[in-house]
Amino acid sequence: MSGITIGTAVSNPPGRGIGVKNVQIRADTDRYFSRIARAWHAKLYVCPMLPRRTPSRSSSPSLYADTAHRLRHQLATLCISVTLGALLPAAGASVIEGMRFDDAARVGGKELQLNGTGLRAGLVLKGYVAALYLPEKARNATVVLGTSGSKRLQLRMLRETDPVTFVKAMQKGMRQNHSELQLQMLSARLVQLEQTMDQVGTAHKGDVINIDFSPDSGTVVAINGTPRGRPIPGEDFYQAVLRIFLGDNPVDRDVKRGLLGG
Repeated sequence: MSGITIGTAVSNPPGRGIGVKNVQIRADTDRYFSRIARAWHAKLYVCPMLPRRTPSRSSSPSLYADTAHRLRHQLATLCISVTLGALLPAAGASVIEGMRFDDAARVGGKELQLNGTGLRAGLVLKGYVAALYLPEKARNATVVLGTSGSKRLQLRMLRETDPVTFVKAMQKGMRQNHSELQLQMLSARLVQLEQTMDQVGTAHKGDVINIDFSPDSGTVVAINGTPRGRPIPGEDFYQAVLRIFLGDNPVDRDVKRGLLGG
């Protein structure tokens, strides 16, 4: 006699929650599968796990046992496949640090593709996971910065970050990737971005910040789907923001590599 071990949920006493334990089913599974095998050989039962077969007078107990063994094997394979399917991430998505990023997004009515993701981490703390969405995938920073059209830079926060810290990091990234003349041309809009980040407020772990650009509306910052501040005009401004992450002196070279699909 052989048995089948399955996991089943059972109720524990009040206050102890729900537990899971293995239950050994004491059943004559050989006889069960043999009955299916006999019915299949007699063409009385169609089993989707086995091919169709013409009834045979020479069927023997050993043949039935072989068929029953095949049925048990197919059932075990099916159970494993179902379990793996439940554990694997859904198709059409990327997962990093336990966060799921869709392979596509819509900005300004345009369909964008996920170009890459990157983790911003220090020696001890992890700051955020960044994702870049573009009209077409690109592996070169110069190509990305020179491509016009809608784009999305998404930041998934892994720890609490206040507006002052966020703005200081962006100011540093701007200085490291732009000349003094370029910064002067961007200065008024940089002030507007700082005001927008003040309206965003403190970002908490799990918050999603989207920095979107579309030719019609300019740069729009949203937290958890809610836009903050006024749109900031000019594609050159959005390119300046992207240089913080993709410029010659990026905030994090691993993040740059990840955003470019590396």
